[in-house]
Amino acid sequence: MTKLFPNVNWFALLEATGETFYMTLFALLGTLIIGIVLGLLLYLTTPGGLWENRLINFIIAALVNVFRAIPFIILILLLIPFTNILLGTFRGPNAALPALIVGSAPFYGRLVEIALREVDKGVIEAAKAMGAKTSTIIFKVLLRESIPALVSGLTVTAIAIIGYTAVAGAIGAGGLGDYAYFHGFTRRDFDIVFACTVLIVLIVFIFQFIGDRITNKLDKR
Repeated sequence: MTKLFPNVNWFALLEATGETFYMTLFALLGTLIIGIVLGLLLYLTTPGGLWENRLINFIIAALVNVFRAIPFIILILLLIPFTNILLGTFRGPNAALPALIVGSAPFYGRLVEIALREVDKGVIEAAKAMGAKTSTIIFKVLLRESIPALVSGLTVTAIAIIGYTAVAGAIGAGGLGDYAYFHGFTRRDFDIVFACTVLIVLIVFIFQFIGDRITNKLDKR
């Protein structure tokens, strides 16, 4: 291994891998919460929805589309003042979390909306006919029926977040992207870049495998 990767500091590589997992998992948690809220609001306020409201739907849809359209590297730069106010720094894994969540939540919100639209409208109408409250329809019909699609969408989002962490590393967020760029690329030690690439690919495979297994177990069709 030393011959293949002569410039790799294995302790630093392990630390960078841990930072990538840290950023991915915590950003994924924030994305899950905010994304479900956004997706529900997009679905419920649409014309014919349970909370039909064209103005709110237009505003939320516009915000989601704007943040989805901004390239992630630019979004990080735009959020530096906010991150500085919130955390006192824009460097390190914690400082990357606001940008990771803001960049990922609108994307997942759209996937949530799509998943909710796939729920059989007959089931919703049946729940209404039985006098179910809106909250009951949301939690016991819409979300429950769409769980496999929500998990599948979360898996796709997790893989996108892993890519975002690598981009965030270019401005000192830590993780494998940081180690690959500052210790590998800038010093022309491409064995470090290659080692980081292999680990990022492995992390993607891990998340994809876990997500697929959970989705298959939840999908009763």
